[in-house]
Amino acid sequence: MARKTKQQALETKRQIIDVAIRLFSQQGVSATSLADIAKAAGVTRGAIYWHFRNKSDLFNEIWQSSGVSISDVELEYQAKYPDDPLRVMREILIYILQATVVEERRRLMMEILFHKCEFVGEMTAARDAQLKLCMEGYDRIGNAIQRCTEAGMLPADLHIHRAAVLMRSYVCGLMENWLFAPHLFDLKEESSVYVDIFIEMLQRCPSVRQADSSAEKIG
Repeated sequence: MARKTKQQALETKRQIIDVAIRLFSQQGVSATSLADIAKAAGVTRGAIYWHFRNKSDLFNEIWQSSGVSISDVELEYQAKYPDDPLRVMREILIYILQATVVEERRRLMMEILFHKCEFVGEMTAARDAQLKLCMEGYDRIGNAIQRCTEAGMLPADLHIHRAAVLMRSYVCGLMENWLFAPHLFDLKEESSVYVDIFIEMLQRCPSVRQADSSAEKIG
């Protein structure tokens, strides 16, 4: 009986999260109340407060769960291409772009982050959590790039941090632009082309090397 109750609680939590994602995407985070989510999910507000302290806590839970899926994808490609870290990185980037198009949940989440959320008021606390996830993302990207340089697949003198900033900005920019105006380009079909362009830039662009600093440019 206790096991069944625990399972029911997990199902209720999952239902609340699914409904919250849909409403946040439709109405925006600031315009969606916990009462709206409770009504749409067919649960009481008490049920929501049982699982989440407030809307900011619910928002953070949504994004923490998305990070796990990317980790699983990374492990899958590492197992598939154990001696090719550049291929692993390429496939992950392509997956992220294509998933934004074909996976409804991820598309809605990206739409919320880029176009339907303001980190003000009660959502101020969520900004700190998002910053933490962002920094963890940079660490993950930097580690992936480092493995490629150590394997001789990217230049040994590549500026890792600079490359990580460029990669995140490049991928997020593609997703944000496509979500805003999907008719402008086919993100799903052209994802591999865009990823290959970026990888070629890392391989050949001298401005992404350690030896090239801002001071040297100014001088």
